[in-house]
Amino acid sequence: MPHPLTLALFPTSAMAIEATNTLHSLGIDGERISVVARSHADERSLAEQMDATAGVELEDSRPAARLGELGGLVLAAIALVMPGVGPVVAAGPLAAELGEVTGHAAGSLASVLTAAGLPEERADALQRGVANGAVLLGVHSDPAGDVDRITAALSLAGASHVETVTWT
Repeated sequence: MPHPLTLALFPTSAMAIEATNTLHSLGIDGERISVVARSHADERSLAEQMDATAGVELEDSRPAARLGELGGLVLAAIALVMPGVGPVVAAGPLAAELGEVTGHAAGSLASVLTAAGLPEERADALQRGVANGAVLLGVHSDPAGDVDRITAALSLAGASHVETVTWT
């Protein structure tokens, strides 16, 4: 069901953590807060600290996730037949990273945000911010009306940009 998604970019993870503490004090539970960071490992770590969810659903579209998974498997299979390197690469973190890169190529954060109604230049700017170490919070709102409270809280917490789009 379509609903408002308020996006806020924070220059540091400490500021994003403080913002989620404020959101929790307003009664916003962690299931409604998505965290997007430079890597999935950073997202998981921050989400745990924030009592929020890692923002994979914002960052990777479902087709991109499937493509990334398939790409990782294909690259791992190819690596297995490479003399001297195959078993190490296929079993190690490189296979996962290559799969993740393949997935990101198919569905970037900017393309997902653009599809949600954010202008392309803003979506690209948010993606660049995250790539440079900023943290993007996405807060899913009730269509009936807590968008203003969420927007005010994120702005007061020091977000460099706050904008609401429609999440489908």
